[in-house]
Amino acid sequence: MSRHYYIAGNWKMHKTRAESAELAQALVNELKDGKHKYLIAPSFTNIETVSAIIEGTNIRLGAQNCAPEEQGAHTGEVSVLQLKDLGVQTIILGHSERRHVYKEDNALINKKVKLALSKGFEVILCIGELLEEREAGRVEEVCETQTVKGLEGVSIEDLANVIIAYEPVWAIGTGKTATPQDAEAVHAFVRKVITRLYGEEAGKKIIIQYGGSVKPDNAAQLMAMENIDGALVGGASLKTDTFVPIAKFS
Repeated sequence: MSRHYYIAGNWKMHKTRAESAELAQALVNELKDGKHKYLIAPSFTNIETVSAIIEGTNIRLGAQNCAPEEQGAHTGEVSVLQLKDLGVQTIILGHSERRHVYKEDNALINKKVKLALSKGFEVILCIGELLEEREAGRVEEVCETQTVKGLEGVSIEDLANVIIAYEPVWAIGTGKTATPQDAEAVHAFVRKVITRLYGEEAGKKIIIQYGGSVKPDNAAQLMAMENIDGALVGGASLKTDTFVPIAKFS
């Protein structure tokens, strides 16, 4: 199997430049002999600071969002061209907070995905159901819709730069984690969706991360599952003593 583990830290709206610099430098030191693929995604205001520290290391630079347009009259938005200029390699799109707090729909997320891919970025496309959707037995329906609509118009060539992150919304920051078996079932299902859309080879190759209260004490059990290829880590990515054990799990 050619898939490799990919551990990403989404710092969300935390940290000053000084705090970001301190954490980034600590991660460079701690992960330099790490065996997996790594990414950290600071706030927009901290990207330049972090970029200078992680450049040339084994840690990729991520952004947490981008505007759906390249440039123009979009007050308060950040452009893919600006992110490219700062050395950003990967953009996280469709995170549940963007979907549910900021009301981004599948069409908007898809527009961002295609724009980011067209500019040579890797994209982490987040999908996942709300608690009421899970309780109503709609997990597969929701995850399939978000995957299919999120990737609409994305070529098989561009799919090589897409990672899917399954994040059950009820498990984000709540301390609740999907059991490894629950998560594995959804990952296996999403892989089937990709196989249906893009063929068997693509389905085998795509990296599907799990996100939702990943911690040092559950990372290894989650990663042991056949279809879980890494983690998109929120709260636990804000400190070295919680992120490094996840990043270096074996």
